[in-house]
Amino acid sequence: MKVTLESYGGLAAAANLRRRPHVLNTDDLSESAAAELARLVDAAVATPEEEQNGRARDAMSYVITVEDGDRSTVLTQSDTAKSPEFTALLARLRVHFAQQR
Repeated sequence: MKVTLESYGGLAAAANLRRRPHVLNTDDLSESAAAELARLVDAAVATPEEEQNGRARDAMSYVITVEDGDRSTVLTQSDTAKSPEFTALLARLRVHFAQQR
């Protein structure tokens, strides 16, 4: 499974436009870490997106693309409306990418 994280907007919106998306391949993870990520992805996919309550000028938007075999799923949420499941997946991805620096 390949998971891609893209972030848009926020106070540094112009700088974020030049950033490449972060990509995580579960083949590079331990078996337990890959299973945890799969569980987080399944939970986020199963939860409907939160309804947007308007736009905040400096809110970040996130796009998580999950490619698993021939299936591709795109999850899009923002700081103004994130489900707890999406938030948990986003937090796990951020931890992983921070450790890669």
